[in-house]
Amino acid sequence: QVQLVESGGGLVQPGGSLRLSCAASGNIFSIYAMGWYRQAPGNQRELVARAISDRRPTYGDSVQGRFTISRDSAKNTVYLQMNSLKPEDTAVYYCNADGVVLTTWDHTSEYWGQGTQVTVSS
Repeated sequence: QVQLVESGGGLVQPGGSLRLSCAASGNIFSIYAMGWYRQAPGNQRELVARAISDRRPTYGDSVQGRFTISRDSAKNTVYLQMNSLKPEDTAVYYCNADGVVLTTWDHTSEYWGQGTQVTVSS
């Protein structure tokens, strides 16, 4: 079983900072990409940030310059450092792992975490 568990969400004031963490566990051999997506009520799910192995990370336009994604491949963990938070950043943030290769057999799968709520409000 592969599981993604997010943590670090909560309530922050505009202009504040927050760091999200996501740890993937299970019989994992490798993960091609890990990223963060978010969805607010009435909105479509959108890319926040995505980190592909051996490549520069990609960011959504709305968070460019404010958020930073990082990975610890040895721990199968991804982080999202969020700075200069705005009320429009309020959403449920979902961790994603794509191209996951298991140790048990040679195939790839995609997994999602259950999400963590981030609320930016004064």
